[in-house]
Amino acid sequence: MSTLKGSGPQTSDAPTPEDAFHEAAALDARESEPRHGSGNGGPVLAADGTPLKRSLARALRAQKMRALALIAPLLIFVLLTFIAPIADMLFRSVENQIVRDTLPRTVEALADWDDTSGELPGDAVFEAAYTDIFLAAEYKLHTRLGSRLNYELTGVSSLFRKSGRGLDDIGEVYLDQFEDLDEAWDEALPWAELMGTADSVAAYKAWVKAEDKAKENNEDFNDPIPAFEMRDDIADVLPRTAEAYSRFATFVRDEDEDSPFEEEPWTLVVTRLYEDLRDGDVSSYNGPRAEMLKAADALVDSPDFQTADLQAAFGEIDEDWLDTRVWQTIKTYSPAYTNGYFLNAVDMQKTPDGAAMRDEDERIYGLLFKRTMFMSLVITFSCIALAYPVAYLLSTLPMRTANLLMILVLLPFWTSLLVRTSAWKVMLQQQGVINDVLVWLGLVADDGRLVMINNQLGTIIAMTHILLPFMILPMYSVMSTIPPTYVRAAKSLGATNWTSFWRVYFPQSVPGIGAGSILVFILSIGYYITPEIVGGTTGTFISNRIAYHISSSLNWGLAAALGTILLAVVLILYWAYDRIVGIDNVKLGG
Repeated sequence: MSTLKGSGPQTSDAPTPEDAFHEAAALDARESEPRHGSGNGGPVLAADGTPLKRSLARALRAQKMRALALIAPLLIFVLLTFIAPIADMLFRSVENQIVRDTLPRTVEALADWDDTSGELPGDAVFEAAYTDIFLAAEYKLHTRLGSRLNYELTGVSSLFRKSGRGLDDIGEVYLDQFEDLDEAWDEALPWAELMGTADSVAAYKAWVKAEDKAKENNEDFNDPIPAFEMRDDIADVLPRTAEAYSRFATFVRDEDEDSPFEEEPWTLVVTRLYEDLRDGDVSSYNGPRAEMLKAADALVDSPDFQTADLQAAFGEIDEDWLDTRVWQTIKTYSPAYTNGYFLNAVDMQKTPDGAAMRDEDERIYGLLFKRTMFMSLVITFSCIALAYPVAYLLSTLPMRTANLLMILVLLPFWTSLLVRTSAWKVMLQQQGVINDVLVWLGLVADDGRLVMINNQLGTIIAMTHILLPFMILPMYSVMSTIPPTYVRAAKSLGATNWTSFWRVYFPQSVPGIGAGSILVFILSIGYYITPEIVGGTTGTFISNRIAYHISSSLNWGLAAALGTILLAVVLILYWAYDRIVGIDNVKLGG
């Protein structure tokens, strides 16, 4: 039988590499099956002699790699500009490593302290805090730590700044007495001789002689100072001193770019020397500066030697150190990860007894979240009410007229957002254009002008104007695809104008309303410039608070937690919309 062309539906589906791959696999399987009278057949081969199945697999792999290479720039761009910032925000909302990293000894010592007892921690905690804060002050980390803890307890920031300057006084108590005994204790080289290797000290002394000789001969001398090397055996005699001096030597070399041979040690090193002499025995020591060390040991054992009470010394620096709330805050926020930011974001706080609500006058974020959701919904509905007739008119007018009016709709996009918001601030104020017109028309009295700025009304009016084009465009794109014959057919069957609109036209425009509503609502909850300018104290959004914590208070953890909650709320509302309306029914036209 012959087949007539055009007698049936024509298909334009071309074979793909996947189809060819499967066909070759089937053919390969058939060829490999036993044949009657001819034995086993071999696989089908390509032109180059390789099996067709393998050749097609290689071609398919190459095609996929080319496709991946084409989308790789876009994928990398999305990862760097969208996924990575969101991941960083999520991490910052729980990250809390600064306390543990800056105060490691204090955190360990506080683990054994009962923070619900109402009593101050023991001497071990104050000793650990003295070491940690002293080192943090040298590395300029104590102010950052104070700022972090100040988010949880007001006044901690200034407490750490003051302590960074005042902890030197504790070591000065011991240094002054050692210096009265022997002035060498206040010099760099005797300390280096006590703590360093003989070779490194000899190299430094030779360097000093060479430098002095060059100065006498008026010659240039640019040789670097020999490196300092710690003695291994000094830790057996003075373990705490060796550890502190090693930190000092590393700091001087790496941070100050200087040498321990020419830099006096920290007062922390002197304090550690006192502790080693108090608890240890140096009578058998015969190394460098042995006589100086033994004389200091005898001084420490004398009844006239003055010591410092660390708890009292902290109290002299600032009496807030004797407040248990400071130590409770340090212990509460000592873990590397915390839910404290999220608790603060929902008007709660971490306490020794667990999570608790904040005082009534401190609960602001719940109010801001409710206000943001409410005002965003009001703005969305007001945009629907204003945009629907405009989009309907544009879709029914001739194309030339509709295009001209569309230019007026798009005109606000060509004007700065700041300019448009500032214009509304001028128009809405009590001596502004709108109030002047209302007074001129006699609708309001001159002494009863409307208050439309620095409140929720001003924010709603300004943001409705700004977001209105984002509602008109999706509506118009959907309405322009609705055939007018549907409405005429309904009228021809006896429907009234209202019935034909409500039963025929409006249901087909719902996808445009859905698309515009999602767009306007999501944009409105993230706005912060317009509410900041025209909202005052009652018309600001949660986004304004997020911007404040990012740019002013620098509490990025709380800002990240607020942003994460806002993101979760949007996703939940999006899910609810999909369940109720169906995201598949949302259209932008076509």
